[in-house]
Amino acid sequence: MNRVTTVDLMLIDDLFEGEPGYVLDFSNKTFERFFARELNVEIYSDAYSKHGTSKANRLRCYLQAVDGKVAAQALKVLWEYRDALHKRFEQVDKVTDARARLFDLIRKLEGGQPAATGEVPQKPRVDNALLEQLGRDLVMVSGLPPQQRGYAFEKFLKGLFDAYGMAARGSFRLVGEQIDGSLVLSNEPYLLEARWQNAQTDAADLRAFNAKAEDKAIWTRGLFISQSGFTEQGLQAFGRGKRLICMDGLDLFETLNRGLHLQDVLLAKVRRAGETGVTFVRVRDLFPE
Repeated sequence: MNRVTTVDLMLIDDLFEGEPGYVLDFSNKTFERFFARELNVEIYSDAYSKHGTSKANRLRCYLQAVDGKVAAQALKVLWEYRDALHKRFEQVDKVTDARARLFDLIRKLEGGQPAATGEVPQKPRVDNALLEQLGRDLVMVSGLPPQQRGYAFEKFLKGLFDAYGMAARGSFRLVGEQIDGSLVLSNEPYLLEARWQNAQTDAADLRAFNAKAEDKAIWTRGLFISQSGFTEQGLQAFGRGKRLICMDGLDLFETLNRGLHLQDVLLAKVRRAGETGVTFVRVRDLFPE
């Protein structure tokens, strides 16, 4: 089982320690609340004071006390917060290759292999015959009666994400809510909302799904796929700066028909949303022919 080592702590200190003994800009109270809210951890428990009572010492103790996957989760949360601070105050990162180095550590803690220095992670190769079959499956779904279409569409999407090595999960139920599925994109979890109905998706549906994503861990995002698309008024009313990216049926068709790699498509949508705050940008605009 992988755990945080003393060498790992050197990088963690560089990334998250502000003034000596501090963690980022947290006060004692906000540090306590952050760990309670995001990780359900009582960071001021005596169990995490073995190396000292400062916030930095408590963080080090916690990360070395838990198993690798739990530590990786904490590092993701802290990175999201750190990244938000840097963007808010337009700070230049003083740590070289900060994100790449941290996520190499996270992959190691989660049981994967870190990428070699300077290596670009390879996208999984996709069987062309499988893509052709998925295209036929999508046409088949369109011919089903409306009451069968929704489930078949979810099943099709799981097969699509699996084909691209995106660790897809089918629909599941939590207390008080139904999730159509989930996937992993660039080591980040995304909830899935899949809609196949005659009417285009409006702002109310977008807000409801965004609320589901916001109710989860801070690193959780959402992918809303609406076969019929989204109303212009709904997208405008929904606004910018949300946790979602969106696709419609034309996006799916063009991705398959043009032989685009699905991960490239989704990451382009993520980047455009990060740069502009726009939730829905068409594939044809991201990848002009």
